[in-house]
Amino acid sequence: MGTQTTTLRSPGDIGLALQQARLERGLSQNALAQELGISQRSVSEIESGKPTIYMRKVFDMLRATGVELSAKWDDGSAE
Repeated sequence: MGTQTTTLRSPGDIGLALQQARLERGLSQNALAQELGISQRSVSEIESGKPTIYMRKVFDMLRATGVELSAKWDDGSAE
């Protein structure tokens, strides 16, 4: 399997990375929601990067302190 890596600079970046990883695993939003015990709507909102005040503050703090987040997941392709 290949590996995807991306820098996370916003809630939208987190959502996109989670969506891509979910799709690579062949999971629907509904299946993931059931596995996590949350609503499909919550999964959709997270994947769309719906910002919350808390998340905006986290990213403000990351920028202010020079901390960089990244995500890494298997993309399902053969290496």
